[in-house]
Amino acid sequence: MSSIVDPFRLSAPDLFASERERPVRLKTMLLLRWFAAAGQVAAALAAWYIWDLRFNVTLVGVAIGASVLLNLVCMALFDATRMLSEREAAGMITFDMLQLGIVLFLTGGLHNPFALLLLPPVTISATVMRLKITLPLGGLTLAVITALLLWYQPILSEEGRPMMLPQTWIVGFWMALMIGTIFLTLYAYRVTAEMAELSEALSATQLALAREQKLTDLGGVVAATAHELGTPLATIKLTAAELASELRDTPSLPPELVEDARLIAQSADRCRDILRGMGRAGNEDMQVRAAPVMAVLREAAEPHLARGKQVKFIAPPGRDRRQPQIWRRPEVIHGLRNLIQNAVDFAEREVRVEADWTETDIWLRISDDGRGFPPAVLARIGEPMQRRRRPPGEVQRRPGYEGMGLGLFIAKTLLERSGGRLGFANGALAGGPQMHGAAVTVRWSRLVLEAPSTGPLGPNLPLVG
Repeated sequence: MSSIVDPFRLSAPDLFASERERPVRLKTMLLLRWFAAAGQVAAALAAWYIWDLRFNVTLVGVAIGASVLLNLVCMALFDATRMLSEREAAGMITFDMLQLGIVLFLTGGLHNPFALLLLPPVTISATVMRLKITLPLGGLTLAVITALLLWYQPILSEEGRPMMLPQTWIVGFWMALMIGTIFLTLYAYRVTAEMAELSEALSATQLALAREQKLTDLGGVVAATAHELGTPLATIKLTAAELASELRDTPSLPPELVEDARLIAQSADRCRDILRGMGRAGNEDMQVRAAPVMAVLREAAEPHLARGKQVKFIAPPGRDRRQPQIWRRPEVIHGLRNLIQNAVDFAEREVRVEADWTETDIWLRISDDGRGFPPAVLARIGEPMQRRRRPPGEVQRRPGYEGMGLGLFIAKTLLERSGGRLGFANGALAGGPQMHGAAVTVRWSRLVLEAPSTGPLGPNLPLVG
C-alpha cells in the first residue's frame, strides 16, 4: 500500500506549481532594479565624497545608468502588470548579474564588501524558476565571483594607495561566496518548491472536500424529493388500481381504459423505484445524518467492493455492545474511501476494515495483505508529492498510478480535520492479524465523532444552497 492517485486524475505538469513555469510580474523586477540602482548610486557617492576613495566614476556611472535606462525602456514599452515568462525573467536577472559584476570590477572586485550583493539575484531566481533555469544562473554567478577574484580595478585611497585586503582573507571571502551561492540557491529552491507543492495539495484537498459535500447535498435533495413524493405516488397507484378494478366490472366501457389504468399504476411504481435508487447516495433526513460506525465504513468502501479483492468488515466480538452512531461527514467518508481504495489497489487478495471503540475513543484500522509501505518512505507518509521509482511488477498492476502521494495526503488532511489521529505501519507492527502488509489506523475521540442521541425523528432539514 502506498500513496494513491489524485481522485480527479490531474496530470502532474498541470497540478504542481514546482513543475511548471511560475510567471513574475514585470513591476516586481523593475522595483527590485530601482532599489539596486539607488543603492549603487548612494554607495558610489558616499565612497567618492565622504571617504574620498578614487575609482573610475565615469564608467561606474555608465554601468548604473544602463540599469536605469533598461528600467525606463521597459516602463515605456510594456505594461507594468505584464507577467514575464520564465525566460524573460531569467534574461533580466542575467542582465542584473552582469551589471553588478561590472560595477564590482570597477570598484575593487572581491575587495569591495558589496560583493555580497551577488547572492540575491540567483536566490530570487531559485524562488520563481524551475531548476533547469536556475542552475545556469547559479553557474553564471559562480563564474562572476571567480572572475572578480582574478580581475578587478582596485579602489585608491585619498593618498593614491590601492585599498587591498590580505590575500588569505580574499580567498576565504571567495570560498564563502561560492558556498553561499550554492547553499542559498538550493535552499531557496527547495523551500519554495515545498511551499508550492503544499499549497497545491491543500487546494486539491479543498476541492475534494467541496466535491464530496456537493455530492452529499445532491443526494440529500434527491432523497428528500423521493420522501416527499412517496405519498402522492402511492395515492396515484392506489387510485389507478381501484379505477382499473371498476373498469373491469363495467363491460360496456372500452377495454383500452383498463390497460391505461394499469399503465398509470406501473408508471407510479417506476417513478418510486427511480427516486429510491437516486436517493441511495445520501439523504438529509435526520435519520441518516448519523449512522452506525460499521454502516459508515461500508458506505465509504462501496465503490471498491467489486474490484476483485475481498473486503472484510470486522466488528468487535461481543454483539451486546451497541455500535456508536457517528456523523456522516463528507470529509470522513471521502478520507476513509481513499484509504480503502489504496488498500484494495495494493492488496493481493484481502483487505480488512476493522472497527473498535471504548468509552472514550473510536478507532478504525484498514489493512491489506500486500507488500506494505516502502521502508524508505514510511516515515514520510502523508507528505504530498512523494516520488519513488516503481518496480516493473507494480507498473503492470497499476498502469495509471502516478505515485505522487496526493491522494494519501488528501485522506490524511481530511481525517485530521475531522479530529482523527492517523498511524501507519507494516506487518506485525500493525497489530491484530498478521497480514504482512500495510495498515492505517485512525483514532477519534467519541466526543468529536459520535452523534448525540436526539430521540424521536424530526422533519427533514431544509437544504440551504
